[in-house]
Amino acid sequence: MTSSILEVENLTASIGGQQVTEDVSFSVPATGVTALLGRNGVGKTSTLRGILGLISRRGRIVLDGKEIQSLPTHRIVQRGVGYVPEDREVFSKLTVAENLRIAERDAQPRRELVAELFPDLVERSGQAAGTLSGGQQQMVSLARALINDNRLLLVDEPTKGLAPKIVTEVATALESAAQIAPVLLVEQNLQVVRRLAHDVIVLSGGRVVYTGTASELLDDPELTRRHLGVHAESEAGA
Repeated sequence: MTSSILEVENLTASIGGQQVTEDVSFSVPATGVTALLGRNGVGKTSTLRGILGLISRRGRIVLDGKEIQSLPTHRIVQRGVGYVPEDREVFSKLTVAENLRIAERDAQPRRELVAELFPDLVERSGQAAGTLSGGQQQMVSLARALINDNRLLLVDEPTKGLAPKIVTEVATALESAAQIAPVLLVEQNLQVVRRLAHDVIVLSGGRVVYTGTASELLDDPELTRRHLGVHAESEAGA
């Protein structure tokens, strides 16, 4: 049985007093990519933000055997949780190098790994992040998470709005990242999910409605259609 890096039990999260998830429970294996799937608006992003304490939440959250639900966000990050937000959220007026430097928290940041995965960022290290393309900004966002030695990466919609060529580059980077730390990935592009994920968790109406392997879900057209509203080979939301 594969050990878990993250256990979420009865997570109920709310934004501005409005409940967005209800009693969400799942586990994330200590290796590989686990995809958190569902139609738009079902609570995927809120689940990630709830785990990090970015929004109000109740429930039990266990990271590598230790409960973290009472900790503030910065303490959770210090315990080794890297976060790649949905809309990249780079510091637009800072250079690429400054964006990476401000994210460093370890005594020996993984600059060589970042340079290997994102050579284009090395060439653009002195360029303001706000002047980069959407794909390049996504690379900066990923690089900020990978520059530290994290126990877990929470990655939210990394291919959203990107051209197919850039989607492939992002998927390749995530593939490499998952060899270093387990990834909980929110992703609408099912081709990316098929390529990267071993396990899947499906949300609907703020609740978990399906857990299993990616192949079990995506190889069953009726199951995929029922839970996600799309055919398995489509690129929903990409």
